[in-house]
Order: sequence, then structure tokens, then C-alpha cells
Amino acid sequence: MFRTLRVPDTLFAIAMWAVSATFAGFLIGLGGKLVGEVPGIAPSLTKTLTTADFIDPRARRRLRATSDSLTAAQRTAQDARERATQALTVARNGFASQRATFDAWIATRQATTDSSQNAEVLTRTRTLDSLKRLERDAEVAVEATDVQLLGIAQALEQTRERGVDLEIAARGRFERARQAQELRVFGVRLAFTLPLLLLAGWLVARQRRHDYWPLLRGFVFFAVFAFFVELVPYLPSYGGYVRYGVGIVASAVVGVSLIRAMRRSLAQRRLVVQQSEAERRRALPYEEALRRIGAGVCPGCERAIAGGVAGPGNFCVHCGLRLFDACGACHTRKNAFYPYCPSCGIPAAGGVTEAVAGGGTGPIPAGMPFRLPDQPLP
Repeated sequence: MFRTLRVPDTLFAIAMWAVSATFAGFLIGLGGKLVGEVPGIAPSLTKTLTTADFIDPRARRRLRATSDSLTAAQRTAQDARERATQALTVARNGFASQRATFDAWIATRQATTDSSQNAEVLTRTRTLDSLKRLERDAEVAVEATDVQLLGIAQALEQTRERGVDLEIAARGRFERARQAQELRVFGVRLAFTLPLLLLAGWLVARQRRHDYWPLLRGFVFFAVFAFFVELVPYLPSYGGYVRYGVGIVASAVVGVSLIRAMRRSLAQRRLVVQQSEAERRRALPYEEALRRIGAGVCPGCERAIAGGVAGPGNFCVHCGLRLFDACGACHTRKNAFYPYCPSCGIPAAGGVTEAVAGGGTGPIPAGMPFRLPDQPLP
């Protein structure tokens, strides 16, 4: 867009774009700070909700206390079982050792057939019986601790199930609160961004030729950033319906606007074609006409310039606009929009006026409007 401008105009245009970007950057920073520090809004924008926030605190404390007491009882029972298991091992070893001694003694007695040792047989038998009872008592103690551990494990499982039930009951409240938070965040951001977006749309549609358009353009950048960064990511998504609905409405609005703009453009082109060549030429901006002809497009109808072997024709074959003519002094073929002949420098016929444009004075083509270097063309 800068190729058709003079060097000072190009520098001014670059400076204006820099001003727009800087202005937009400061507005974006200020907008983010305002949204983040509005009293009563910042916590709702930053707090992350969880299911635990909606569980009954008293029920949760009771479950936690029950779980802690059962866990402590489980550790105690496990310690008791370890002691009972150790005692059972000692009793079994003692009984096995005494039984081996008894079996060896019985075998010796049977070999000697000494009847005087009958009393000792009874004594040794009673000793084995007492050791067996000790072993059985140890087994009973181990079995008792196993039963106790089983009961504690079942109680812990029931406690966990009650905790799951509490979470399930709280999940509905959590979902409703999360949806309300999404709506609140979206509403706050919408209250900030929607007026900005509407104002930006009005500026683009009505104020693009304003003298302070570079600053207004910076505001438009800020509004677009606020919409796509500060609002769109926070669209509430109830199964995607809201998001898709907003997308459909936005697409429809943009589509209708483009269709109407295209119809207006086509109607304006039909009106332009009906005008005389002098009127059409005066309505064309000088720099835009040079740019379009340089790109091989007719400035009037924006169609490709037709040509033959000798090059582009002097007139547009679609709308009849004169594109090239000959200098009245040196007869050199030149662009019909040039105010001076590029060969001899003689002013071109067709009306040259004195005006001020782009910071300089001198003859310029009639109908060439004055505007800022980066201001949109009409």
C-alpha cells in the first residue's frame, strides 16, 4: 500500500501504523487491568471450583473422623496379629520339638519294655497336651485378629462408599455452580467487550476517513483483541450448543453484511458505468488509479486490462474508460492519469489545479482529494 506514496507520505503512513499499534497495546493493558481488579469480580474470574467445595462440611468431618479411627484400629489390629502370629510360631515350634523328643523316648521304652516308666509316659503325654493347647490358643488369637481386621476393612469400605455418595450428591450442585460461574464470567466480559465491539464496528463503517483515523484504528485493534481473546474463550459451553449457536449467529450476520456490501458495490458500479468519462475520472483517486493500472486492472471497473500484440489498449474494453493517451506536445504514449508527460514534462491536457497535498504545493490533477497518507481510499 506504500508503493504509490511519496517518501514523506510513506514515513508518515508507517508512523501512523506505529501509533495505532502502540495505542492499541496500551488500551489492551488497561482493559486487562480493569477486568482483573473490579471489586467483587476478580475472585469469580480466578477461583477454580471443585466438587469438594459442595460437600456437607459436617458430614465430611464425621466421615473423616470415622475413617481416621478405623485406620488407627486397623493398625492396632495388624500389630496384634503380628504378635499373635509370632506366638503361634513359638508354640508350634515348642510342640514339634517336644513331640519329637516324646516319639524318640516312646520308641526306646517299647524296645526295653520297662513297665516302671508308665508314670513318666503319662507325664510326657500331659506335657504334649498342654503344648498343643498353647498352639491352639495362639491359632485362636490369630483367627480373632483376622476377624477384627476383616470387620475394620469392611467398615472402611462402607465409609469410602458413603464418601462417594456425598461426592455424587455434591456433583449436581457443583455443575450448577460451575455453569453459574461461567455465565458470570461471560457476562462480565461481555459487558466490557460488547460496547467496545459495537463502537469499533461503527468506527470502521463510518469514520475511516476521519482525520484522527490512526488513533481510532488503534481502538478497533483493541476491540478485536478484547473480543477474540477476552470473550470468545469464555463462551459457556452447555454441550456445545451456546458455542455453536453464537458461531451460527455471527456467521449469519457477517454473511448478510457481505452480501449487502456486494450488492451496494455492484449497484454503485452500474451507476458509475452510466456516468460520463470525465465524471468517472474525477471520482477516481489519483494514487489508487495509478496503482490499479500498474497492476493491470482498470481503475473504473476493476477488470483486467485487455490488450493485444502491441500491449494494453488505450481504452478499457469493459467500461470504456480511457487508460492511455498521447502527450499533446511530444506525442509520447503515456498513462492517461499522469498530470505531466513523463518524456517532456509538459502538463497533460484535461485540467490541472493548484492545491496542497501531502505536505507540498504544486499542480495536481483535478479531483485528487486531500487525505492522510494511510487514510482509506473512498
